[in-house]
Amino acid sequence: MKALVLSITAGGGHNATAKAICAHLESIGCHAEMLDTFEYLSHALGEAVSRGYLLMAKNAKLVYKGGYRLAEKRNKSSTEYSPTRTAGRIMSKKLAKYIAEYDPDVIICTHIFPAIILDVMKKKGKLRAKTIGVLTDFMFHPYWEEGCNLDFVVTPNEQLFSQALKKGFKESQILPMGIPIHPKFSDNSRSKAQARAELGLDINTRTVLLMSGSMGYGNIEKTVKALDSVPYDFQIITVCGNNQTAKSRIDALKTKKRILNLGFVDYVDKLMDASDCIISKPGGLTTSEAMAKRLPMVIIDPIPGQEDRNTEFLTNNGVAMAVTVTSPIDEVIYQLLANPKRIEVMQAAIDLIAKPNSTRDICELAKALCENQKS
Repeated sequence: MKALVLSITAGGGHNATAKAICAHLESIGCHAEMLDTFEYLSHALGEAVSRGYLLMAKNAKLVYKGGYRLAEKRNKSSTEYSPTRTAGRIMSKKLAKYIAEYDPDVIICTHIFPAIILDVMKKKGKLRAKTIGVLTDFMFHPYWEEGCNLDFVVTPNEQLFSQALKKGFKESQILPMGIPIHPKFSDNSRSKAQARAELGLDINTRTVLLMSGSMGYGNIEKTVKALDSVPYDFQIITVCGNNQTAKSRIDALKTKKRILNLGFVDYVDKLMDASDCIISKPGGLTTSEAMAKRLPMVIIDPIPGQEDRNTEFLTNNGVAMAVTVTSPIDEVIYQLLANPKRIEVMQAAIDLIAKPNSTRDICELAKALCENQKS
Protein backbone atom coordinates (compact mmCIF):
# COMPACT_ATOMS: atom_id res chain seq x y z
CA MET A 1 0.00 0.00 0.00
CA LYS A 2 1.19 3.51 -0.86
CA ALA A 3 -0.25 6.60 0.82
CA LEU A 4 0.18 10.28 0.04
CA VAL A 5 -0.56 12.81 2.80
CA LEU A 6 -1.18 16.36 1.59
CA SER A 7 -0.67 19.25 4.00
CA ILE A 8 -0.06 23.00 3.98
CA THR A 9 2.21 25.06 6.22
CA ALA A 10 -0.26 27.42 7.90
CA GLY A 11 0.71 27.15 11.54
CA GLY A 12 2.16 23.89 12.81
CA GLY A 13 -0.97 21.79 13.30
CA HIS A 14 -1.64 20.62 9.73
CA ASN A 15 1.93 19.42 9.22
CA ALA A 16 2.14 17.79 12.67
CA THR A 17 -1.09 15.92 11.93
CA ALA A 18 0.25 14.81 8.55
CA LYS A 19 3.51 13.61 10.10
CA ALA A 20 1.65 11.63 12.76
CA ILE A 21 -0.39 9.89 10.05
CA CYS A 22 2.70 9.12 7.95
CA ALA A 23 4.61 7.72 10.93
CA HIS A 24 1.79 5.40 11.91
CA LEU A 25 1.21 4.24 8.34
CA GLU A 26 4.89 3.32 8.11
CA SER A 27 4.63 1.44 11.43
CA ILE A 28 1.87 -0.80 10.04
CA GLY A 29 3.77 -1.66 6.88
CA CYS A 30 2.54 1.03 4.48
CA HIS A 31 4.72 3.33 2.42
CA ALA A 32 3.76 6.95 3.08
CA GLU A 33 4.93 10.30 1.73
CA MET A 34 4.00 13.74 3.02
CA LEU A 35 3.80 16.69 0.63
CA ASP A 36 3.53 20.38 1.52
CA THR A 37 1.13 21.07 -1.33
CA PHE A 38 1.57 24.81 -1.85
CA GLU A 39 5.34 24.59 -1.40
CA TYR A 40 5.47 21.91 -4.12
CA LEU A 41 3.23 23.82 -6.50
CA SER A 42 5.05 27.12 -6.00
CA HIS A 43 7.75 28.06 -3.49
CA ALA A 44 6.53 31.67 -3.57
CA LEU A 45 2.97 30.56 -2.82
CA GLY A 46 4.12 28.31 0.02
CA GLU A 47 6.16 31.13 1.56
CA ALA A 48 3.34 33.63 1.18
CA VAL A 49 0.79 31.36 2.88
CA SER A 50 3.16 30.31 5.68
CA ARG A 51 4.51 33.78 6.47
CA GLY A 52 1.16 35.44 5.88
CA TYR A 53 -0.60 33.16 8.34
CA LEU A 54 2.01 33.74 11.05
CA LEU A 55 1.92 37.51 10.49
CA MET A 56 -1.87 37.69 10.62
CA ALA A 57 -2.17 35.36 13.61
CA LYS A 58 0.41 37.24 15.64
CA ASN A 59 0.18 40.89 14.56
CA ALA A 60 -3.12 41.40 12.74
CA LYS A 61 -5.67 39.36 14.65
CA LEU A 62 -8.57 41.71 13.97
CA VAL A 63 -7.91 41.63 10.23
CA TYR A 64 -7.68 37.82 10.31
CA LYS A 65 -10.89 37.63 12.35
CA GLY A 66 -12.71 39.86 9.87
CA GLY A 67 -11.52 37.84 6.89
CA TYR A 68 -12.48 34.58 8.55
CA ARG A 69 -15.97 35.81 9.38
CA LEU A 70 -16.46 37.02 5.80
CA ALA A 71 -15.47 33.54 4.57
CA GLU A 72 -17.96 31.95 6.98
CA LYS A 73 -20.79 34.27 5.96
CA ARG A 74 -20.14 34.38 2.20
CA ASN A 75 -22.69 33.11 -0.28
CA LYS A 76 -21.51 29.58 -1.01
CA SER A 77 -20.97 29.18 -4.71
CA SER A 78 -22.43 26.15 -6.48
CA THR A 79 -20.63 26.90 -9.72
CA GLU A 80 -17.52 25.20 -11.00
CA TYR A 81 -16.13 28.67 -11.70
CA SER A 82 -15.92 29.86 -8.10
CA PRO A 83 -12.49 31.39 -7.26
CA THR A 84 -11.45 28.40 -5.14
CA ARG A 85 -12.41 25.79 -7.73
CA THR A 86 -10.84 27.79 -10.53
CA ALA A 87 -7.59 27.92 -8.54
CA GLY A 88 -8.00 24.22 -7.79
CA ARG A 89 -8.25 23.39 -11.49
CA ILE A 90 -5.12 25.39 -12.28
CA MET A 91 -3.11 23.82 -9.45
CA SER A 92 -4.39 20.31 -10.17
CA LYS A 93 -2.40 20.13 -13.41
CA LYS A 94 0.98 20.12 -11.66
CA LEU A 95 -0.20 18.06 -8.69
CA ALA A 96 -1.64 15.46 -11.06
CA LYS A 97 1.86 14.79 -12.45
CA TYR A 98 3.21 14.13 -8.94
CA ILE A 99 0.31 11.84 -8.12
CA ALA A 100 0.67 9.96 -11.40
CA GLU A 101 4.38 9.34 -10.79
CA TYR A 102 3.95 8.27 -7.16
CA ASP A 103 0.70 6.40 -7.86
CA PRO A 104 -0.72 6.24 -4.31
CA ASP A 105 -3.55 3.94 -3.31
CA VAL A 106 -4.94 6.47 -0.85
CA ILE A 107 -4.55 10.24 -0.47
CA ILE A 108 -5.20 11.94 2.87
CA CYS A 109 -5.61 15.73 3.19
CA THR A 110 -5.06 17.60 6.45
CA HIS A 111 -6.09 20.99 5.00
CA ILE A 112 -9.08 22.10 2.98
CA PHE A 113 -7.15 23.67 0.07
CA PRO A 114 -5.42 20.49 -1.15
CA ALA A 115 -8.76 18.76 -0.54
CA ILE A 116 -10.38 21.17 -3.03
CA ILE A 117 -7.70 20.33 -5.62
CA LEU A 118 -8.39 16.62 -5.11
CA ASP A 119 -12.13 17.26 -5.26
CA VAL A 120 -11.72 18.86 -8.70
CA MET A 121 -9.66 15.86 -9.90
CA LYS A 122 -12.06 13.37 -8.32
CA LYS A 123 -15.10 14.94 -9.96
CA LYS A 124 -13.43 14.67 -13.36
CA GLY A 125 -12.61 11.00 -12.76
CA LYS A 126 -8.86 11.62 -12.80
CA LEU A 127 -8.01 9.85 -9.53
CA ARG A 128 -7.91 6.11 -8.92
CA ALA A 129 -6.82 6.60 -5.28
CA LYS A 130 -9.26 6.67 -2.40
CA THR A 131 -9.42 10.10 -0.78
CA ILE A 132 -9.86 11.14 2.85
CA GLY A 133 -10.19 14.68 4.20
CA VAL A 134 -9.23 15.24 7.85
CA LEU A 135 -10.43 18.16 9.97
CA THR A 136 -7.80 19.57 12.33
CA ASP A 137 -10.14 21.79 14.37
CA PHE A 138 -13.42 21.19 16.18
CA MET A 139 -15.47 22.69 13.38
CA PHE A 140 -15.72 22.75 9.59
CA HIS A 141 -13.61 25.52 8.11
CA PRO A 142 -15.10 27.70 5.39
CA TYR A 143 -14.89 26.04 1.94
CA TRP A 144 -15.18 22.43 3.17
CA GLU A 145 -18.42 22.23 1.16
CA GLU A 146 -16.10 22.15 -1.87
CA GLY A 147 -14.60 18.84 -0.72
CA CYS A 148 -17.76 16.75 -0.87
CA ASN A 149 -16.50 14.59 -3.75
CA LEU A 150 -13.84 13.06 -1.51
CA ASP A 151 -14.61 9.51 -0.43
CA PHE A 152 -14.60 10.31 3.30
CA VAL A 153 -14.25 13.20 5.73
CA VAL A 154 -12.88 12.55 9.23
CA THR A 155 -14.36 14.78 11.92
CA PRO A 156 -13.05 15.34 15.47
CA ASN A 157 -16.27 14.15 17.08
CA GLU A 158 -19.78 12.82 16.47
CA GLN A 159 -21.13 16.24 17.43
CA LEU A 160 -19.98 17.65 14.08
CA PHE A 161 -22.34 15.33 12.19
CA SER A 162 -24.92 18.07 11.67
CA GLN A 163 -22.25 20.50 10.41
CA ALA A 164 -21.05 17.87 7.94
CA LEU A 165 -24.55 17.38 6.55
CA LYS A 166 -24.97 21.16 6.17
CA LYS A 167 -21.72 21.28 4.20
CA GLY A 168 -23.16 18.72 1.81
CA PHE A 169 -21.51 15.46 2.90
CA LYS A 170 -23.56 12.27 2.93
CA GLU A 171 -23.96 10.26 6.11
CA SER A 172 -21.87 7.42 4.61
CA GLN A 173 -18.90 9.78 4.11
CA ILE A 174 -18.71 11.08 7.69
CA LEU A 175 -16.27 9.36 10.05
CA PRO A 176 -16.00 10.83 13.61
CA MET A 177 -12.55 9.39 14.35
CA GLY A 178 -10.88 12.46 15.88
CA ILE A 179 -7.90 14.70 15.13
CA PRO A 180 -4.75 12.59 14.50
CA ILE A 181 -2.09 12.93 17.21
CA HIS A 182 1.25 11.28 17.89
CA PRO A 183 0.69 7.89 19.57
CA LYS A 184 2.86 8.89 22.56
CA PHE A 185 0.01 11.13 23.76
CA SER A 186 -2.25 8.08 23.91
CA ASP A 187 0.11 6.32 26.32
CA ASN A 188 -0.96 7.01 29.91
CA SER A 189 1.30 4.46 31.60
CA ARG A 190 3.55 7.13 33.20
CA SER A 191 2.18 8.35 36.56
CA LYS A 192 2.12 12.00 37.64
CA ALA A 193 4.61 11.24 40.41
CA GLN A 194 6.97 9.51 37.99
CA ALA A 195 6.78 12.32 35.43
CA ARG A 196 7.36 14.99 38.10
CA ALA A 197 10.32 13.09 39.52
CA GLU A 198 11.87 12.77 36.04
CA LEU A 199 11.48 16.53 35.59
CA GLY A 200 12.95 17.37 38.99
CA LEU A 201 9.65 18.67 40.37
CA ASP A 202 8.01 18.04 43.73
CA ILE A 203 5.94 14.89 43.25
CA ASN A 204 3.23 15.91 45.74
CA THR A 205 2.56 19.47 44.54
CA ARG A 206 -0.14 20.27 42.01
CA THR A 207 1.32 21.35 38.68
CA VAL A 208 0.14 23.80 36.03
CA LEU A 209 1.50 23.55 32.47
CA LEU A 210 1.70 26.81 30.50
CA MET A 211 2.16 26.24 26.76
CA SER A 212 2.72 29.04 24.26
CA GLY A 213 3.22 27.10 21.03
CA SER A 214 6.41 26.68 19.04
CA MET A 215 6.56 30.42 18.33
CA GLY A 216 5.97 31.47 21.94
CA TYR A 217 2.77 33.46 21.40
CA GLY A 218 1.24 35.76 24.00
CA ASN A 219 2.66 37.68 26.94
CA ILE A 220 4.12 34.67 28.75
CA GLU A 221 5.89 36.76 31.41
CA LYS A 222 2.64 38.55 32.31
CA THR A 223 0.82 35.22 32.58
CA VAL A 224 3.50 33.78 34.87
CA LYS A 225 3.31 36.81 37.16
CA ALA A 226 -0.48 36.44 37.34
CA LEU A 227 -0.15 32.74 38.18
CA ASP A 228 2.42 33.53 40.87
CA SER A 229 -0.15 35.77 42.58
CA VAL A 230 -2.77 33.01 42.95
CA PRO A 231 -3.28 32.20 46.68
CA TYR A 232 -3.01 28.48 46.15
CA ASP A 233 -0.02 26.14 46.30
CA PHE A 234 1.11 24.79 42.92
CA GLN A 235 4.20 24.64 40.73
CA ILE A 236 4.44 25.86 37.16
CA ILE A 237 5.95 24.43 33.97
CA THR A 238 6.38 27.03 31.24
CA VAL A 239 7.18 26.16 27.62
CA CYS A 240 8.32 29.24 25.71
CA GLY A 241 9.00 27.50 22.41
CA ASN A 242 11.43 29.45 20.24
CA ASN A 243 10.73 32.72 22.09
CA GLN A 244 14.13 33.20 23.71
CA THR A 245 13.25 36.70 24.95
CA ALA A 246 10.30 35.36 26.94
CA LYS A 247 12.39 32.51 28.35
CA SER A 248 15.13 34.90 29.49
CA ARG A 249 12.63 37.20 31.18
CA ILE A 250 10.97 34.36 33.04
CA ASP A 251 14.38 32.98 34.07
CA ALA A 252 15.09 36.38 35.64
CA LEU A 253 11.81 36.55 37.59
CA LYS A 254 11.81 36.20 41.37
CA THR A 255 8.68 34.17 42.10
CA LYS A 256 7.09 32.62 45.16
CA LYS A 257 6.10 29.51 43.23
CA ARG A 258 8.52 26.97 41.83
CA ILE A 259 8.89 27.30 38.04
CA LEU A 260 10.39 24.87 35.54
CA ASN A 261 11.03 27.20 32.61
CA LEU A 262 11.69 25.55 29.23
CA GLY A 263 12.27 26.61 25.64
CA PHE A 264 11.45 24.36 22.71
CA VAL A 265 11.02 20.73 23.85
CA ASP A 266 10.09 17.43 22.21
CA TYR A 267 8.68 15.76 25.34
CA VAL A 268 5.41 17.62 25.82
CA ASP A 269 3.76 14.27 26.53
CA LYS A 270 5.87 13.94 29.70
CA LEU A 271 5.05 17.52 30.71
CA MET A 272 1.34 16.73 30.34
CA ASP A 273 1.76 13.57 32.41
CA ALA A 274 3.24 15.69 35.21
CA SER A 275 0.47 18.30 35.16
CA ASP A 276 -3.00 18.74 36.61
CA CYS A 277 -4.13 21.21 33.96
CA ILE A 278 -2.83 22.99 30.88
CA ILE A 279 -3.01 26.67 29.91
CA SER A 280 -2.78 27.01 26.15
CA LYS A 281 -4.08 28.44 22.92
CA PRO A 282 -6.87 26.15 21.68
CA GLY A 283 -5.27 24.71 18.57
CA GLY A 284 -6.97 21.51 17.45
CA LEU A 285 -3.83 19.40 17.79
CA THR A 286 -2.76 20.65 21.24
CA THR A 287 -6.26 20.30 22.68
CA SER A 288 -6.59 16.76 21.23
CA GLU A 289 -3.25 15.81 22.79
CA ALA A 290 -4.36 17.26 26.13
CA MET A 291 -7.64 15.35 26.03
CA ALA A 292 -5.79 12.11 25.23
CA LYS A 293 -3.89 12.79 28.49
CA ARG A 294 -7.21 13.57 30.30
CA LEU A 295 -5.88 17.05 31.04
CA PRO A 296 -8.39 19.85 31.77
CA MET A 297 -7.68 23.00 29.77
CA VAL A 298 -7.61 26.71 30.43
CA ILE A 299 -7.85 28.53 27.11
CA ILE A 300 -5.88 31.73 26.61
CA ASP A 301 -5.17 33.98 23.60
CA PRO A 302 -7.12 32.10 20.89
CA ILE A 303 -6.41 33.10 17.30
CA PRO A 304 -9.66 34.63 15.99
CA GLY A 305 -11.49 32.33 13.65
CA GLN A 306 -10.96 28.61 14.00
CA GLU A 307 -9.59 28.85 17.56
CA ASP A 308 -12.63 30.87 18.62
CA ARG A 309 -14.75 28.00 17.32
CA ASN A 310 -12.55 25.48 19.17
CA THR A 311 -13.05 27.48 22.36
CA GLU A 312 -16.81 27.38 21.94
CA PHE A 313 -16.82 23.62 21.35
CA LEU A 314 -14.51 22.79 24.26
CA THR A 315 -16.15 25.07 26.83
CA ASN A 316 -19.65 24.01 25.76
CA ASN A 317 -18.61 20.40 26.38
CA GLY A 318 -17.18 21.16 29.83
CA VAL A 319 -13.58 20.17 29.12
CA ALA A 320 -12.10 23.68 29.25
CA MET A 321 -12.38 27.06 30.94
CA ALA A 322 -11.70 30.28 29.04
CA VAL A 323 -9.73 33.36 30.09
CA THR A 324 -11.36 36.65 29.10
CA VAL A 325 -10.91 40.32 29.90
CA THR A 326 -13.43 40.02 32.74
CA SER A 327 -12.30 36.53 33.83
CA PRO A 328 -8.50 36.80 34.16
CA ILE A 329 -6.10 33.89 34.37
CA ASP A 330 -5.46 34.11 38.11
CA GLU A 331 -9.17 33.85 38.90
CA VAL A 332 -9.77 31.00 36.46
CA ILE A 333 -6.86 28.94 37.82
CA TYR A 334 -7.97 29.56 41.41
CA GLN A 335 -11.51 28.41 40.56
CA LEU A 336 -10.12 25.29 38.89
CA LEU A 337 -7.66 24.23 41.57
CA ALA A 338 -9.47 25.35 44.72
CA ASN A 339 -12.16 22.69 44.28
CA PRO A 340 -10.65 19.18 43.88
CA LYS A 341 -13.89 17.86 42.37
CA ARG A 342 -13.70 20.36 39.52
CA ILE A 343 -10.84 18.54 37.77
CA GLU A 344 -12.59 15.19 38.22
CA VAL A 345 -15.76 16.56 36.61
CA MET A 346 -13.78 17.96 33.67
CA GLN A 347 -11.93 14.66 33.20
CA ALA A 348 -15.28 12.86 33.07
CA ALA A 349 -16.37 15.32 30.36
CA ILE A 350 -13.12 14.70 28.47
CA ASP A 351 -13.81 10.96 28.50
CA LEU A 352 -17.07 11.62 26.62
CA ILE A 353 -15.46 13.37 23.62
CA ALA A 354 -11.75 12.44 23.50
CA LYS A 355 -10.43 10.33 20.62
CA PRO A 356 -7.01 9.14 21.88
CA ASN A 357 -6.67 6.47 19.17
CA SER A 358 -7.54 8.74 16.25
CA THR A 359 -4.29 8.23 14.31
CA ARG A 360 -4.48 4.43 14.58
CA ASP A 361 -8.14 4.38 13.50
CA ILE A 362 -7.58 6.64 10.47
CA CYS A 363 -4.55 4.66 9.30
CA GLU A 364 -6.34 1.34 9.69
CA LEU A 365 -9.21 2.77 7.63
CA ALA A 366 -6.77 3.87 4.92
CA LYS A 367 -5.12 0.45 4.84
CA ALA A 368 -8.47 -1.34 4.67
CA LEU A 369 -9.62 0.87 1.80
CA CYS A 370 -6.53 -0.01 -0.19
CA GLU A 371 -6.84 -3.73 0.50
CA ASN A 372 -10.50 -3.73 -0.54
CA GLN A 373 -9.64 -1.78 -3.69
CA LYS A 374 -7.06 -4.39 -4.73
CA SER A 375 -9.16 -7.45 -3.89
